[in-house]
Amino acid sequence: MIIKKFQANTETEAIMLAKNDLGKDAIVMNIKTVKPKGLFKAFRKTLVEVTAAIDEVNAKEKMPEKTSKTSTQFNAKIDEKLRPDLVTQSEEAREAKELEDKLNNLAMLLEQQIESQKKESKPKGNIVPKTDSPDKKKESGSQKSSEKEEAEALAGKTSLKDKSIDLIIEQLTNNEVSFTYAKQIIDEITNSGNIRTLDDMLSCVYQKIILKLGQTKPIAFDKDDKKPKVIFFVGPTGVGKTTTIAKLSSKLLLEEKRKIAIFTSDTYRIAAVEQIKTYANIMSIPVEVIYEVKDLKTILPKYKEYDYVLVDTAGRSHKNKEQFNDLKKLYDIFSEYSMLTYLVLSATTKYKDLKNITNIYSDIGEYSLIFTKLDETDAIGNILNIKLDTEMPLSYVSYGQNVPDDIEVMNPQVIAKQVLGGGDGYGSGR
Repeated sequence: MIIKKFQANTETEAIMLAKNDLGKDAIVMNIKTVKPKGLFKAFRKTLVEVTAAIDEVNAKEKMPEKTSKTSTQFNAKIDEKLRPDLVTQSEEAREAKELEDKLNNLAMLLEQQIESQKKESKPKGNIVPKTDSPDKKKESGSQKSSEKEEAEALAGKTSLKDKSIDLIIEQLTNNEVSFTYAKQIIDEITNSGNIRTLDDMLSCVYQKIILKLGQTKPIAFDKDDKKPKVIFFVGPTGVGKTTTIAKLSSKLLLEEKRKIAIFTSDTYRIAAVEQIKTYANIMSIPVEVIYEVKDLKTILPKYKEYDYVLVDTAGRSHKNKEQFNDLKKLYDIFSEYSMLTYLVLSATTKYKDLKNITNIYSDIGEYSLIFTKLDETDAIGNILNIKLDTEMPLSYVSYGQNVPDDIEVMNPQVIAKQVLGGGDGYGSGR
């Protein structure tokens, strides 16, 4: 008897691997869950392990013919060179299939609506035509029939296009994409003249949203920096700046092996200092509390060998401009350092308020956008709205309280799928 073990993300995938390797008559002997081990177990997925067996006597008959390892590698290289689009990760393929299914469903709905509209517009009752000679009648009938078919075909295409546009705009606005931007996307696509079918339109809308979201800007290490890079986290109260700093600090420490220090000037909020110290103590990261800006002159030299200094600022109401003076003083102290600023916003905030917030923070200069609390809303169109309003790069999204798991670099494809009604989005077990 031949016994083998197979691991995959799900039980079904593991069983399929066993059947493909041993043959359709392979017997599943045991199924168990394999949890990741080691220092980075928090960043690895739990796998399912299937133990399968087949009778050795019949193994040659049961097992499918295999391609040699050399041949497989050669074919893979050919695919990689000639069709790099075919060489994708299984996860990406699954996501693409989900999006395709969603778009197909949308196309089917549109076609059904158009067909229903055609049936309702047909004239009821019998219309008696005028008596004419047989030849003229035949010629006239043929011509009218041809013109009618052309007119119906043209009307059908125009109606389908209009219905498609209306339905896509409705889908985008339901996910809180501004009507102005939804209309802008549709106009740019239809004016290009490349739209022939509904599938073309849906694919172009998807690609256009990805292009408008642009390239993300996460924290990147620069070996040429002679001093630590100072990273400011600013934003209104209650958006999750402190938790975001804790998540990013742990990732920079564990995954990139960087030396991190945390400064906090958030001495206004109750227990704010204790919160950041609790996170930092777990990771053995030093914390400095900035009670007065002038104290930084004596604190900074202690961290000249560090890679990053993450600065947690006090939450400021976008209605109180006076509080921004303290922030500007803080910036002036770090003027000799390489600085980055991340404006942290909540995805649950109303678009009108987000516009006011970004208008106020425009005075601080360039910044990148972090959106939090994506697990608390199903409509994330404001991410696209604010990106287009500010023209500032997107960076991270967070979707829970788990440190360091519930944060990642924003994926424009996931955002584009979600605003079009495809996929579960962040924080939904996607």
